[in-house]
Amino acid sequence: MRKKLLFISFMVIIICMIFTNIVKADDNSSLYLDKLDFKVYIHQDGSMDVVETWNIDIRNTNTLYKTFEKDNNKYTSIENVKVKDVTANKELTQINEEMYHVTKDCYYGLENSKGEFEIAWGVGLDDDYDTRKYEISYTVKDAIAKYNDYAELYWQFVGADFQIDADKITGSITLPNEAESIENILVWGHTEGLNGEIHVTDKDTIKFQVDNFNAGRYVEVRSLFPNNMIKNTSRIYNQDRYNTVIEEETKWAKQANLKRKWEEIQDEVISAFIISIIVALCIIFIEKAVKYGKILSSCNKYKPEQKLDYYRELPDKNVTPGEAVYILDEPYGRFNRIFGKIFSATILNLKLKKYLELRVEKQEKGKDKIYIKRIKTSDDSLKSDEKQILDFIYKINKKKEEIEMKDLEKYISNHSSSIETLIKTNEKNILKQLEKEKIIDLKEKEKFEDYRGISGVYFVFDIITLTLAFPLSIVFVINGILCSKIKKKTNVLTQKGIDSKEKWKGLKKYMEDFSLLDEKEVPSIEVWEQYLVYATALGIADKVLKQLKTVYPNIDTDTLNTSTCMYFMYHSNFSTSFSSAISSSISSSYSSSTGGGGGFSGGGGGGRWPAAAVVADKLQFLVYK
Repeated sequence: MRKKLLFISFMVIIICMIFTNIVKADDNSSLYLDKLDFKVYIHQDGSMDVVETWNIDIRNTNTLYKTFEKDNNKYTSIENVKVKDVTANKELTQINEEMYHVTKDCYYGLENSKGEFEIAWGVGLDDDYDTRKYEISYTVKDAIAKYNDYAELYWQFVGADFQIDADKITGSITLPNEAESIENILVWGHTEGLNGEIHVTDKDTIKFQVDNFNAGRYVEVRSLFPNNMIKNTSRIYNQDRYNTVIEEETKWAKQANLKRKWEEIQDEVISAFIISIIVALCIIFIEKAVKYGKILSSCNKYKPEQKLDYYRELPDKNVTPGEAVYILDEPYGRFNRIFGKIFSATILNLKLKKYLELRVEKQEKGKDKIYIKRIKTSDDSLKSDEKQILDFIYKINKKKEEIEMKDLEKYISNHSSSIETLIKTNEKNILKQLEKEKIIDLKEKEKFEDYRGISGVYFVFDIITLTLAFPLSIVFVINGILCSKIKKKTNVLTQKGIDSKEKWKGLKKYMEDFSLLDEKEVPSIEVWEQYLVYATALGIADKVLKQLKTVYPNIDTDTLNTSTCMYFMYHSNFSTSFSSAISSSISSSYSSSTGGGGGFSGGGGGGRWPAAAVVADKLQFLVYK
């Protein structure tokens, strides 16, 4: 059955993984670009002038920056840097030193401490919010490479280190001269999301656009155009370039097209896969429901041979308080919560059996002192659960003849692991005893616990799949109900146990209602002392004592011998002290344990605010001739 429980849990986890949207929480971005625009002008000397226009929402940021990785194979230098606040219509003041937080309305363009070329400017919005437009202009020297057959622009306008999302990125590139035909200009664009477009719009103009740009991706443009447009760049190569570029771009285009086709059909494929999984799981668990139904129909819950309203005798004088509680309440899974009452009742029973002595020492001020005195050690006339509690008490007061109750409570509260072991072992002993006496069937108890666990799993995952896979949720709730019904019909108690339970129920009701009954014969004090042992275990001792006071008005003063359990119960809070101490100890115990091509990595940038870098592979977007 446990294997079945694991199987169900495993299958439902798979479902949850399919249906759950895993969202990685980001910090609220302090920066967002409504639009990032590039105006690029290529010159005959191989340089290009770039004007970037940032329409940006800024929050709690004092500095914006843009970086370029230095690479002599791609360009030789960046010059003529200027920054303008278009919103305020003013040029920012240039400074010649690197600053992490740049002074408001100042900027610099220089090599930073990391060896990158960096443009940074102060916006002065440390604790404020605004929407601004900035123009960043600069000249890239030797950005164009000249080959025997073509000139090549291969430039990354936005790098993978760029930290700002953008609603839209646009750009236009103007060549030095017009080509004879737009067919003589070849262009490619690379980005990860396949959400860009690039076109040759005129004999000297290239335009590109990327929508919904996410930080961590990059935008890159590659173009081959007539080499006679470039006169004197320092990057001249005595080789042809066309075939190499076409081979690379064709390879990347195929990869991009495959990715694009997959993205077009992936929703349908994933939906079909999910539906097939749901159908398969529905079939599996419908079959399980049929099986559960057959098991349920074959269950025959035992019933008491005789129904009793009241029972006036002890059903079995040899039953220990722990056994009585287990028979009557069937406290499967909650034994630790009621063990304090069982512990207290066992001490009373051990007093009646003359293994312990109890006495109350009256105090003029404060609470009376209660003492537990040992008389004799455990022997074979005691059952294992009683022996264990008696040995536990002897272990504590082995150096003294008697121990004060507050010392015992203190020991219990300070030794939570020992108490936890005591509780677990005590329950095992009780179960072995009841099995030996043919009161409990332990195989049926294991079956009960298995079905209780399985029904719980079904109901939990019914809630999880309710909005994600409704048909499966229905199957889960049906299986949960069936398992719950099987659990209730499981015969943990044998027929003998059921009959014994009926008698204990009758005795409990008799003790609770005694003063209301028209009884001709009143049980003796000695009998009531035995009753009180089990009343303490069942948590009704205080109620029974009140019943007795109605029948015996002077019982707490005149009638009782000071050595009796009843006198002790009337003159102490014994029945609650151990329950409280052990419950506290248990609480303490449980609280302490329990792909595509790319140019070079340039164009990084962002703002001076903490952000996690996002790494992304490069993929091509669209290819046009």
